[in-house]
Amino acid sequence: MSLNGTDAPDFTLASTNGADVTLSKTLDDGPTVILINRGHWCSFCAEQLQTFSEISYDLWFHDGVDILPIVTDPIGPVTEMRDRYDLGIQLLADPDGTVAEQYSGTEQTSHGLTGISATYVVDEEGVVQYEQVADHPADRTYGNWVRYFIRNGYEDPFEG
Repeated sequence: MSLNGTDAPDFTLASTNGADVTLSKTLDDGPTVILINRGHWCSFCAEQLQTFSEISYDLWFHDGVDILPIVTDPIGPVTEMRDRYDLGIQLLADPDGTVAEQYSGTEQTSHGLTGISATYVVDEEGVVQYEQVADHPADRTYGNWVRYFIRNGYEDPFEG
C-alpha cells in the first residue's frame, strides 16, 4: 500500500536528544523528511543517514525542513549509532516497529524485527509527496536528491 498522496500517519517517538518528537508538530515549521531504517547495525542505513546529516542544517535553515530518521531499536543502541557515525541529526527510536509498520512495514530478520527501509517527504499540510520503499537493503534515496526535490516544488529535479 502506497502512502504517496495521502496524509502521513502521525506519531510521537523518543529522540536521541532526550525529548519526544511528534510529526504533526514538526510540520508546523515546514516539510518533514521521514527515514525508516532497519536497525542500529545497518551499514546501508548509516550511509544514507550521513548524507542527510550533511544537508540537514541547509534544509532546516533555508527551507524549514525537519529530518526524522526512525530506527527500529531501543533508544540506547540508537544513541550509540548516532554517536558512532558522528551524525549531526537526532534519531528516533521505534523499538517495537509500530511507526515503521504504519509506513513501509516491518519484517523479521536475523537481527529480529526491523523496519523496511524507506524515505518519505511530507509537505507542510501533512501529505506524503514522495515515497521510496527499498526493494533491498542497499536501495536508498540520498539527501541531496531530496533537497532538490523539495526545492523543485516536490517534483523530480531530473525529469523533463
